[in-house]
Amino acid sequence: MLEKIPHAVGEALSGLKAGLEKTAYHATFAGVPASITVTSRDFSDGAPMPARFTEDGAKVSPPLAWTGVPQGAHSVAILAEDADSPTPNPLVHLIVWNLAGTNDALPEGGIAGPGGPGAHLNLGRNSFLKDRYLPPDPPNGHGPHRYVFQVYALDRTLDLAASPGRTALLDAMQGHVLAKGQLTGTYARG
Repeated sequence: MLEKIPHAVGEALSGLKAGLEKTAYHATFAGVPASITVTSRDFSDGAPMPARFTEDGAKVSPPLAWTGVPQGAHSVAILAEDADSPTPNPLVHLIVWNLAGTNDALPEGGIAGPGGPGAHLNLGRNSFLKDRYLPPDPPNGHGPHRYVFQVYALDRTLDLAASPGRTALLDAMQGHVLAKGQLTGTYARG
């Protein structure tokens, strides 16, 4: 959808970015120990994501793995945000909650999205109000965007209504996060 924005408009908006400091990892859960390691077999932390995980490719979710989930964790939540979206707050690309509280992994395309059925798991609403993976879709000329895949270990399972948004998820997680980890992939157009 944003690929249709003219390069000049994206370039003019290049100074407008939500900011890494507004992601849940850095704002809401800054004091939580960062003892979880999050990886993907297809990109390393801070490196470009392959186009197949974006709106320009197959639109499938990337494979993710996490280790270092502490003993006593009852569930894991995943939140993916675009720290560089030209919006006041980061754009939400993925919410998954009440995964098993253990070291685990999700395969490529393992989450429902526009590129395939994937698993529906417990998915929350992305910023386009859909319960699925939202592939990266930065404006042309806006520069590289940082997509922060955050994994949180919780001391309980979350009691959430179907399709929670970011605010409902973060509110439910308050006071229950034992550990966190993140993996940042980048993507740019033009």
